[in-house]
Amino acid sequence: MSRYNPKTVEPKWQAEWTARKSFEAAADPSKPKYYVLEMFPYPSGRIHIGHVRNYAMGDVIARYKRARGFNVLHPMGWDAFGMPAENAAMQTGSHPAKWTYQNIEIMRGQLQRMGLAIDWSREFATCDPEYYVHEQRMFLEFLEKGFVERRRSFVNWDPVDCTVLANEQVIDGKGWRSGAPVERRELSQWFLKITDRADDLLEELDRLEGWPDNVRLMQKNWIGKSSGLKMTFKYVGEKPATSDGLEIYTTRPDTLFGASFCAVSPDHPIAKAYAETNADAATFIAECQAAGTSEEVIERAEKKGFRLPFEVAHPFVDGTTLPVFIANFILMHYGTGAIFGCPGHDQRDHDFATKYGLDIIPVVLPNGEDPASFSVADEPYVGPGSIFNSDFLDGLAVDDAKADVIKRIEARGEGEGTTNYRLRDWGVSRQRYWGCPIPVIHCETCGVVPVPADQLPVKLPEEADFSEPGNPLDRHPTWKHVDCPACGAKARRETDTFDTFIDSSWYFARFASSPEDKPTDPATADYWLPVDQYIGGIEHAILHLLYARYYSRNMKDCGWLSVDEPFENLFTQGMVVHATYKDPDGNWLFPEDVIIEGETVKRASDGAPVTVGAIEKMSKSKKNVVAPEEIAEQYGADAARWFMLSDSPPERDVEWTASGVEGAWRLIGRIWDAADAGRDALKTVDIADAPETDGPALELRRAVHGAVAGVTDDIEHFRFNKAIARLYELVTAIRKFDGSGVGGAFARAEALTALARLIAPFTPHLAEECWSVIGGNGLVCDAPWPEADESLLKSDTITLPLQVNGKTRGEVVAPADADKDAIEKIALADPAVARFTEGKTVRKVIVVPGRIVNVVAS
Repeated sequence: MSRYNPKTVEPKWQAEWTARKSFEAAADPSKPKYYVLEMFPYPSGRIHIGHVRNYAMGDVIARYKRARGFNVLHPMGWDAFGMPAENAAMQTGSHPAKWTYQNIEIMRGQLQRMGLAIDWSREFATCDPEYYVHEQRMFLEFLEKGFVERRRSFVNWDPVDCTVLANEQVIDGKGWRSGAPVERRELSQWFLKITDRADDLLEELDRLEGWPDNVRLMQKNWIGKSSGLKMTFKYVGEKPATSDGLEIYTTRPDTLFGASFCAVSPDHPIAKAYAETNADAATFIAECQAAGTSEEVIERAEKKGFRLPFEVAHPFVDGTTLPVFIANFILMHYGTGAIFGCPGHDQRDHDFATKYGLDIIPVVLPNGEDPASFSVADEPYVGPGSIFNSDFLDGLAVDDAKADVIKRIEARGEGEGTTNYRLRDWGVSRQRYWGCPIPVIHCETCGVVPVPADQLPVKLPEEADFSEPGNPLDRHPTWKHVDCPACGAKARRETDTFDTFIDSSWYFARFASSPEDKPTDPATADYWLPVDQYIGGIEHAILHLLYARYYSRNMKDCGWLSVDEPFENLFTQGMVVHATYKDPDGNWLFPEDVIIEGETVKRASDGAPVTVGAIEKMSKSKKNVVAPEEIAEQYGADAARWFMLSDSPPERDVEWTASGVEGAWRLIGRIWDAADAGRDALKTVDIADAPETDGPALELRRAVHGAVAGVTDDIEHFRFNKAIARLYELVTAIRKFDGSGVGGAFARAEALTALARLIAPFTPHLAEECWSVIGGNGLVCDAPWPEADESLLKSDTITLPLQVNGKTRGEVVAPADADKDAIEKIALADPAVARFTEGKTVRKVIVVPGRIVNVVAS
């Protein structure tokens, strides 16, 4: 019997797939299509085994759907612009383009070694001018249609990367790549007006039934639609020169009688105007701006305020005035940038009022509480109830009180009910070199002038100076200096480049259709889109998915697509995790640099002690990564794929272990042994013509068709680990089969044929080799998926675990239609029962239909 050798088998079949162009796709209206897409990778240099899990999942679906008769598109490309390439240029002197394309070469080879069923003919990188020229053209179309606006705005500024970050790119108050504390600055920026589509983006989430509920909820919360009241508080006595009243927005007008202060954002015009003449106010505002910009950081920070020298009148309580503060927890981009504070029923307001000794008045009474004793002095109450301590609102439910207040304020002409959104317009300007140039020219006479279509693409200059922070395009001696296309005067190019999320917001459409002269061929794009199955991390629920949904709508309005929603089904996979290691100097170590001997962990190079840290998501920064080629070299790509898919449900994290992949390798050996033992089985048996079978042959056929039904259902529902467990059972049944029974040769051939086809999505190289040795026609990747025979899914017998006093002692085999009395008699006649009840009296027999038999004796 031959030994399976992945080092020769895997390259052989990869070469065969390439030669036959097995996975190249073309639109074919006569066949049902299926578009499988994993979120494409950034070419950072090397993939690790965590990437393999993601792409292996998509590959299972792609190969399975292809076997089911679908015309499958499964492409791959590279999200190739961004700051890491510039950082590498600064550190190594390598040009970002050279660094990026070298990394692509390495990573492409790594992925191809994993045997993925990818249409590599559609590959592109977003830094290819042939890709971003269409991005530039669409931007100019968006500009013409009013989807784009340039305006001054407060932005998140990364002082290390020296670029603007979107709110979504600020994590815990720090730049998502640099890790530097983010500052707040006011700059002129380009914005895509995503807020114009807020209602549509929100409402259509309910249609995305193939998306995880938590992702839809995250997007709903990010859009943050709220109904409330915009109203004006009148100043009492001294007032600021900038306005006659303080306009606030609130979602809780029912709590107005609990108001004890008003507050404005540090970026509010009133605050800025006062800071011009008051140094203390200016200092306070500067501190707020340096403390971080993200809502998460502001939420966690100590609530601080600066008292302004004026007050406002309470709208319903005569003679009552409220102090006005500049407060560090008020966001200028939400509502009006000003609020009234009700400390009794809001945690931030409560923290603020406690710090500054302001009144804390309860006005919402929980059901069943005594109004005389109910207190919010220690913590606010934010639940439902009825209104009290509120004059004409007393006794009303919260929603009724909101409506009443809005009606009264509108009648007085002091405000109006309104809808607000947490969502902000998408700032797409980035101050860096390695990005798609924004195709506009600034002229002192003509203003902003679009670059003429015949001058696209606007390419980046080949030379760039990365010797100091900031945007090299600003410092370039010639690139930015051009003549105005409108008047011919001296002008300058836009030196900002696009946010890289622009690049990834339409790449799925370019994969579907990539004509040279336009973004898409709409007819071809319409054939493939929407993506039937999209796979990626939960961390992109907002960063990418919301933007792509918005971008699709813009492309539809420009005639490039016919779909609003680009992704029909979404799966968010778990991470691959691994222990972390540090040497005595605190430096991270790769797993291969570490030797583990029992409880002792040491550095391989010199035996120095190693500190074992937390088990964390694989990360190149912490070096707790495993390279897939190392695993492929030792065990083969299929073993890595098998373990990644078998260890746990795909939505959960999986810990990479050497023992796990070793176990997968042993199972591959058993599969190969079974196939090798059945060499040329299909050359002597016609499996299209099933004979009568009985005995062990019939039982094997039942096992085969049960596996086919189960694995099919498991793949359809992303239960890859369960599918693999069924395949383990099938392999065991095949290896145990002794060939006896009528139709034994047929049963073995059918089983081996089904096994090769069932494992093909998981271990494609092994499947091809097995298919070849048993005599299958053509390639197994072209073979149809096996179909389960319903008649063989119904067994004439049932097998139940047999217990004596709760301990399993054997099995009961009974007719499938046997009743409890019949099963009880069979159980009591079993020799195991006699042996384990010797000297005891059987008190009762518990039969749980379809589950278990338990004989109780004492």
